Amino acid sequence: MYKELYFAAGCFWGARHFFADVDGVSEAVCGYANGQSDSPPSYEEVYTDMTGFAETVRVKYNPGKINPETLVRLFFTIIDPLSLNRQGEDSGTRYRTGVYYTSAEDIPLIEAVFKAMEAKFGAPLAVELLPLNNFFLAEERHQNYLEKHPEGYCHIPLKSFRYLRLWQDVRLFLGDEEDPVARMANMAALIHGRMKFFWTGFYRVTGKQLVLGPFQGPEACFRIGYGKGVCGSAWKEGKTLVVPDVEEFPGHIACSSESKSEIVVPVIRNGEVVAVLDIDSQFIGNFDQTDAAFLEMIAEIL
Repeated sequence: MYKELYFAAGCFWGARHFFADVDGVSEAVCGYANGQSDSPPSYEEVYTDMTGFAETVRVKYNPGKINPETLVRLFFTIIDPLSLNRQGEDSGTRYRTGVYYTSAEDIPLIEAVFKAMEAKFGAPLAVELLPLNNFFLAEERHQNYLEKHPEGYCHIPLKSFRYLRLWQDVRLFLGDEEDPVARMANMAALIHGRMKFFWTGFYRVTGKQLVLGPFQGPEACFRIGYGKGVCGSAWKEGKTLVVPDVEEFPGHIACSSESKSEIVVPVIRNGEVVAVLDIDSQFIGNFDQTDAAFLEMIAEIL
């Protein structure tokens, strides 16, 4: 039995393309939701911002393969949740963000994700969470737009689509393997090979130090102290650290002079950091919140 959720994520061309690639989603279509009319609006009418409709993607999914919480978390990876009526280069109420539900049983599940995201960003979200009042399919020219126009406009970063495929493949590949070192080894290999980073690997919490674990890339530091460098700081703070320029990070530990920017994601089990996923780039400013959102979801698979 299939269920539905509706996502307003800015321009619906890219959002539809993204959700269509999610394993467990059987259909993703463009449309207009929660407007003031009981009859289908045209794109030109919606564009005036006078109808109250938001560009929205209807997602039909198999709850046996993917749950509403995961869909909502994926939704948050492709939006700026603090931006009101603006995503990418698009502005106006038609580009507002929101999750619209049709099943009351989904409300507490979705609310839990919203609460977690609000805590993560430390500010009220500019994202609606409402029941679906109405939805009308968009014109045929808007359906499968990026398949018809591969060079067409998309406000979602291209790496989001690569990360989505990576996250899904990591889940499948690691499967039910129980050995943590084996899981880290193949996860590091998958991330490194797909995303082409300079260095990808794990440091494991051992006593009061981080000890080098499985990695891909040039040789690295064997041990890092608690609260030392980017890795030790991510361990101490228990949160992801995105460092645009490692030279500006206080106490940075230079395992390689070729590393210019870095992201470190804690691996948390039963409320405690047990390892960190460390990724370095040869380019300044290579990591942002898109990397953080997906790498946190990937790290959770461990």
